[in-house]
Amino acid sequence: MSTFPDSPPAGVHSIDHFALNVPSLPEAEHFFTAFGLDVMHAGGALDVRAADGHRWARILSSDRKSLAWLSFNCFEGDLPAIARRVSATGAAIISPDDATRSEGIWFSDPDGNLVQVRVGPKTTPDAKAALVPFSAAADCRGSRVRSEVKAVRPRRMSHVLLFTPDVLRAVAFYERALGLRLSDRSDDIIAFTHAAYGSDHHLVAFAKSSAKGWHHVAWDVASIDEVGNGATQMAAAGFKAGWGTGRHVLGSNYFHYVRDPWGSFSEYSADIDFVSAGTPWPAGNFAPEDSLYQWGPDVPEYFVHNTEA
Repeated sequence: MSTFPDSPPAGVHSIDHFALNVPSLPEAEHFFTAFGLDVMHAGGALDVRAADGHRWARILSSDRKSLAWLSFNCFEGDLPAIARRVSATGAAIISPDDATRSEGIWFSDPDGNLVQVRVGPKTTPDAKAALVPFSAAADCRGSRVRSEVKAVRPRRMSHVLLFTPDVLRAVAFYERALGLRLSDRSDDIIAFTHAAYGSDHHLVAFAKSSAKGWHHVAWDVASIDEVGNGATQMAAAGFKAGWGTGRHVLGSNYFHYVRDPWGSFSEYSADIDFVSAGTPWPAGNFAPEDSLYQWGPDVPEYFVHNTEA
């Protein structure tokens, strides 16, 4: 049994970290540092942390950008049941071939993405954090001069989005293997899943493409102002391409995506919908024109381009 009260059937409760292959570690260090994250050199790679101090990413050197692996955490009592769930899907548990893959269980999803499930802390919040207001009272100046704006530092990672040739297959696999639940989708174009122990509206999302690929990682910030200030912060560092600022429909979060040096994105995200533990979410299927954003600039063509296809 899990150690969480009123627990659902065994499943993961959060993402521990993602590992990303990139062609240039110096470029990655510049990008993620400018984004407001703490970047440290560790064992020939980079460790990336948000303001909460958790290591959310491991950036590895390679000849091209790709997801190296995605690591999930679970409660100790749930790991054996998750291993059985994974095996029941037909996915083979991989025997570790080195010390870096000796913890938890490892397997590949139907697209060939390497996945780890390990016993670890719950990194997702247990409740929704209030959006920091930015409205000023009468007779007070509401904004500050640009020279007084503090650097934006994301509080934590929120979610990741992967390209897949088969969105519905991916959702079914992650539900059967890891206990993730469908939040919302738009036909077979895009889908969002959450963890049952209390989770943002999406922990892992999937978008349709001709091949698997890494689309974006979202980082939680405290206010709409921080979303906009983050965009300005990145533009000043030379990263002007992206999409935003706007507000999503599915998930409801305010967003600004910044394109990284390899054609994928990091997102400043604020006030995403939250699904409390033990609470059913009314998953819906939304028309494409109603599913992406409520307001914001037109979507640039490169935003939906899979550079790994």
